[in-house]
Amino acid sequence: MGNNPLTLALPKGRLFDQAIQYFDLHGLKISVEERKLVAHDEKGLLQIFLVKNSDLPTYVAHGIAGLGICGSDVLHESISRFFRLLELPFGTTRMCLAARADQNPQAEKHRLKVATKFPRFTRNYFHSRGIPVEIIKLNGSVELAPLLGLAPYIVDLVETGSTLKANNLKVIENLENIVVYLIANPAYYKVHYPQVDRFIELLRNSA
Repeated sequence: MGNNPLTLALPKGRLFDQAIQYFDLHGLKISVEERKLVAHDEKGLLQIFLVKNSDLPTYVAHGIAGLGICGSDVLHESISRFFRLLELPFGTTRMCLAARADQNPQAEKHRLKVATKFPRFTRNYFHSRGIPVEIIKLNGSVELAPLLGLAPYIVDLVETGSTLKANNLKVIENLENIVVYLIANPAYYKVHYPQVDRFIELLRNSA
């Protein structure tokens, strides 16, 4: 793929583990030393940066990493433009509106009051449907908001729903299926597209 490795940002946590397993299935062996934030695959095709999930678009937008792997939930919150090169077969989840079981958004006479870690997605979703919404931005466990009276509704990622159930909350509506993409800085792709395209073909064709 060339003399210089492609630079790729990976999010710490669950998606990182899934991405490493995915690469391993496609012949790219990656090991990360404890507490290290930079790694390479054994073939020297990739230089990998471990970053916070919400920071990943920033690193790619500024060209620190030419490529990145992240969910569409993170991309919704970024104002930067990226090429979405490949949808990946892992990390799928749902963006949902949730509340206590006795709440009914159809009965609201005024605007919905929603706590969320995803204010841009939430605002765009409800405004595009002509629904007024008041958004409270949180960075931690949004499930607390209805329990403590901060906001009756939350918008958050839901996988199994077990956390909601444990806190006496339920999904009111599935807003969007969230998928994971391999993304690229547009300028980086224009310079390195032969190398990037070969990398994509490796992921598509290897077993």
